[in-house]
Amino acid sequence: MKYESEALVKKSQLRLGAIILGGGRGERLSPLTSYRAKPAVHIGGKYRLIDVPISNCINSGINLIHVLTQFNTTSLHRHISRTYKFDIYSGGDIEILAAQQTTKNKDWFQGTADAVRSYWDRFEQMNASHYIILAGDHLYKMDYSEFFDRHLETGADVSVAVRPMPLSTASELGVLKVDKNDSIVRFVEKPQTDELIHDLADEVDGEEKVLASMGIYIFNKAALTEVLKIKGDDFGKNIIPHSIKTLKTTAFRFKGYWEDIGTIRTFFDSNIALTQENPHFTFYNEGNPIYTRQRFLPGSEIRGARIDHTIISEGCKIGNARIKDSIIGIRSIIDDGVELDRTYFMGADYYDESDEPGDIPMGVGKNSILKNVIVDKNVRIGRNVKLINKDELSEFQSENITIKDGIIIVPKNAIVPDNYEI
Repeated sequence: MKYESEALVKKSQLRLGAIILGGGRGERLSPLTSYRAKPAVHIGGKYRLIDVPISNCINSGINLIHVLTQFNTTSLHRHISRTYKFDIYSGGDIEILAAQQTTKNKDWFQGTADAVRSYWDRFEQMNASHYIILAGDHLYKMDYSEFFDRHLETGADVSVAVRPMPLSTASELGVLKVDKNDSIVRFVEKPQTDELIHDLADEVDGEEKVLASMGIYIFNKAALTEVLKIKGDDFGKNIIPHSIKTLKTTAFRFKGYWEDIGTIRTFFDSNIALTQENPHFTFYNEGNPIYTRQRFLPGSEIRGARIDHTIISEGCKIGNARIKDSIIGIRSIIDDGVELDRTYFMGADYYDESDEPGDIPMGVGKNSILKNVIVDKNVRIGRNVKLINKDELSEFQSENITIKDGIIIVPKNAIVPDNYEI
């Protein structure tokens, strides 16, 4: 079924509006998501995950952006409202739409499609001919205008951004099959058997891979209006399989870096990878920047530290420490003798002015050692602390320390006393 002929519509009359999904509870990223929504999790030292899709929109010329949110939304709302403001002459707008109970709907969002459906009365009135649906917790850079051009060229009703992925990752992804024209002929959400995965696989650059959905979709307005009427609350599980059967649905092959930040392991590895030479993803690109909140902090002060392959954000004070393969977030205080190896230290929301005797100050105390650790915001780590996972635990849980996938996590506002070891 074809709702409109793009050839009959002048491109100047077409406008792509963005709908960014704020995500669910983010339980696999806990305890980082205990106090905040997943898109509000800090990444790269000074950014938040939500900065990625919003920046991609701005860099792609999309200035009509709506963000749908539901869980632990306070810090996410505050960050967006303080960071992104369009002037009155641009015609742009960024709006936060939180889950709400109405006379028509007394439930919270039940899935990605249900979130869009809940606000469809509003979206339908947007000055947009097409909609791009985005996740708020992926790490990548994409020019959405290229995706949009491809959508128009193919005359598709629905387009899905896809990327070749190793067979080992297929069970966690939406996997699709395409014909020679890149029309999607089959879609399976998280295939679990080896037989099914191999049946969906194709040879890409001499290697057997699957085409995975990136969770990024472009819909014609009329097509999205129609598919949201079907039963089903999720784009991947319900809407896309229905679209394949009833609409012209095509794949847009994305060749760049992309990572779904869904687990502590992917979060940790993606951050530490930023410290390496020529990483797959980088924030160092003036022509295609990732924007974030301007904090007007002073430059970092470093006194005798030995630093190797490390990103240091602004406003830090670092003593005679040794730091390797690590990321140091804003306002971090690192004392003398500290050793950080493969550590993401997120820093602090404010400078600690407490000088009470016996208090553990914000930051990392003298002679402490951290290896393979994520330290959330506003943490106080005492002197002579060793967070090294000496027993090589895969999982562990206590009030102030969590271990997931062998990675130590110190949650927000935690206090780790002097001489503590794990």
